[in-house]
Amino acid sequence: MKEGSPISDSSIDLEQEQQRRRQRSLKQACLVARIADEYKGRDILVLDLTGITPIVDYFVLATGTSRRQMHAVVEEVDRLLASLGSQRLGVEGYESSTWILQDYGDVVLHVFTPEARKLYDLEHLWADAPRVDWQAHLDDEAPRSERA
Repeated sequence: MKEGSPISDSSIDLEQEQQRRRQRSLKQACLVARIADEYKGRDILVLDLTGITPIVDYFVLATGTSRRQMHAVVEEVDRLLASLGSQRLGVEGYESSTWILQDYGDVVLHVFTPEARKLYDLEHLWADAPRVDWQAHLDDEAPRSERA
């Protein structure tokens, strides 16, 4: 493309598609946060990593109070996102249940015991990431958990 020439339609389309994808991932991250909240997760935090890393758009962090409760959170997130067509790419820590990580591509859910959250301190590690007011991004039509 020559300097000063108009931007091609394909680059505009690509930019618009990237914007739509980021909006979808933000909505998904906020939905994941709401499920964690409905299942009594504590200290729920959504970190916006879009300007920091190309690997993931959002981290959702939550603290669980028991192994059973942590499993309930991650299982319900998995069930609801699967019903919306979002496939989990990976899971780590389910058996040990001190830090459960579920990867959905653009959104990664981290559910910790209080001790593990303090030890790994992802909030400090990703201190440059803006915090998202996840409750403000959900509308009344966003899917809700059936079991909470």
